[in-house]
Amino acid sequence: MTIPAAIERSLFKDKDGGGGGAHATIIKHRFLSFLIWQSLQSTFLLFLSKTLFLSPFTKNPFTPNFLSLVSFFSFLLSLLIFSISVFFVSSPHPLPFASPFEISLSFLRLIFVSGGDQNLLRRRVRVSLSFVLFVIICAAAGAVSVICVCWGCDAYYDVESRSKRARVLGNLGFRGFIIGLFYGLHYVYKQRWVLRFPIIQRPPFFSFKMGLPISVGQGLKLSAVGYALSGVLAFFLPIEYRSQSSVGKFIVEQIIFYIGSFVVILSWELSHHLHQVLHTKRFVFAPPKGSAAAETNPSEPLLATLEESTPKSLLQYLAYLDLCMVCENNVDIWRRAAFFEETGETYKRVIAACLQPLEQLTRKLAEDLESSSAQKSLQLSDQLSSPTERLASLKLYESFYDAQLCAWCARIVASLTARSHKEDRFGIAQLSGSNAAVISALLSGLLAVETLMGKKTNVHSGHLMGPAGIKWATMNTGRRESTSGAMGKIRGSPLYAKAYSLADILKTSIYCVVSTFHNEMVNSARTGLLEKEWIISGKPLYGTHELLLHKLRLFLDFQAN
Repeated sequence: MTIPAAIERSLFKDKDGGGGGAHATIIKHRFLSFLIWQSLQSTFLLFLSKTLFLSPFTKNPFTPNFLSLVSFFSFLLSLLIFSISVFFVSSPHPLPFASPFEISLSFLRLIFVSGGDQNLLRRRVRVSLSFVLFVIICAAAGAVSVICVCWGCDAYYDVESRSKRARVLGNLGFRGFIIGLFYGLHYVYKQRWVLRFPIIQRPPFFSFKMGLPISVGQGLKLSAVGYALSGVLAFFLPIEYRSQSSVGKFIVEQIIFYIGSFVVILSWELSHHLHQVLHTKRFVFAPPKGSAAAETNPSEPLLATLEESTPKSLLQYLAYLDLCMVCENNVDIWRRAAFFEETGETYKRVIAACLQPLEQLTRKLAEDLESSSAQKSLQLSDQLSSPTERLASLKLYESFYDAQLCAWCARIVASLTARSHKEDRFGIAQLSGSNAAVISALLSGLLAVETLMGKKTNVHSGHLMGPAGIKWATMNTGRRESTSGAMGKIRGSPLYAKAYSLADILKTSIYCVVSTFHNEMVNSARTGLLEKEWIISGKPLYGTHELLLHKLRLFLDFQAN
């Protein structure tokens, strides 16, 4: 049975990123592979649990019957629905969502009022509703899956009347519903739907094998919590749906139910892990080596994906990952050599595509930091903050949603700039002004991130050389007590951890360029040409020319920290 073409395009439009060409189908192929492999591993896990763990509680565990077939296909169907929902709720970066308060107050406005703000709010509400739907699907899938795993055992199945069977089914379904509901809420709250790209790319089989112990441990923990929670809530069921068995049979029922809940949670954990492995592995956006396309224009598939795909889509993330590995490693030297072709158009397109996310981040941080409400939200506690200040703080958090993409871009432009020192035979990086654009973008981004962290750079007149010309101070120039309290709140928040990580990557990228061009930069500083050659002539996105120049001198002295 095939999916109609129109429906298929609509289903995979957002995941493919809307890009054309053969590479736009890689997400669809990975999704289909994910469904096939998850069905195989789920079948193996169900067979293993039935024959190894639940066979002591069944009289004829190896005798096939119609009930076992129905349970088997129902179990696979519930896992298929769960896996599809995991795919559609996943994203390579965190997504802004609307709170229940915003949804309740803006429901009518979303329907009858149009505009830029309303469109943004619609997207946030759509994300929130997708999370709600995912939690509901998890709850329903949990109820069906637990019944399918546990129902064939004698303690549940061998009952005297239909009324008691209905009671057993109701009890199992309710407890399975609670377990699925708990798992869905945990999955959304912990942002496990965000795709985590591994630092070291390994073969898919090895990556999957490495994550098996973690999945088993997570399954044991979540199934234990879900078992206890569902057991407590089961006491509030009507009397006809509660367990009325003897003590011995009650203990057997609890053992069977825990095994069933663990099998269900473990199946979901393995599906989640398999989804992460298959959708975050590297894809090579290049024609086969030795083909005609590889000889003429090997960079076009990669550049077309970077420029034409939907911004921040999974396809674009995979393209940036591939570009980062090409620039940093010596595996595909022929692809990196093609960036430095004689016309310089390819190199400028690569640099422009990588500087855009960095400039967007710096621009957002500059706008948020300049507003007085954003500064107050960093200084006041959450209980004393107004809704306006909370919104400003939320915008700061949202600015770091693309931190992974910005980290890749910083590493790409730094590696390419450093590689150009030996591999750029035509001097394209210097003649096109890309070197100055790269250093200025990295320095502006670093200054903006460090300002958010509580550091502020003040250049004093007459002291433009060396570390004595820079002064670190907190953002607030008021009392010392309020400043220290604000810094404590910033440093203890997840926002500070993200800012610290990105600042470290930006500093490492700048040092990568400075270490390569250190002699040239020192000679330019002596002749007074450092600013002209390494700082853009226009207005920086954040800071001033003097500030960027002074910061660059600190890197030249290897004293930037």
